Amino acid sequence: MTATDPALTALANGWAALSLLHGRIEAHIERALQSRHGLSVREYALLDVLSRQHDGVGGHLQMNQVADAVVLSKSATTRLVTRLEDRGLLARYLCPTDRRGIYTDVSPTGLELLEQARPTNDAALREALDDAARNPELAPMVKAVEAADPPPALPRA
Repeated sequence: MTATDPALTALANGWAALSLLHGRIEAHIERALQSRHGLSVREYALLDVLSRQHDGVGGHLQMNQVADAVVLSKSATTRLVTRLEDRGLLARYLCPTDRRGIYTDVSPTGLELLEQARPTNDAALREALDDAARNPELAPMVKAVEAADPPPALPRA
């Protein structure tokens, strides 16, 4: 294959369109969350992922699982957790069965903020998708997003 191979060009164009769609959606949601709730997209995603944990066996995620869920490195996730903990939105504690494990839970204040922000996130996502659907290059990807099944549940620790 050469650099001008039509298959490679099509792949590159598809990737560029997907990247554009992601960037537009994320920027739109970021503006809405920041202006109304003082949250970034990553902060919202972290609160959302952690709010889905439960107290049963295997109910809490390890930091690497959280990092995978919010699409950040483990160190960036740790910094994000620290920032939200400093704001009183999260709390860390030692695992009762394995003292080496540290878990993170959303505080009552964090849960309240998340519930206030959830409709904003959902509306901003819908708005961004509707806007992108009007672009002929992005419309097929919007349809794919809308038709996608939810991702499988995160593996539990």
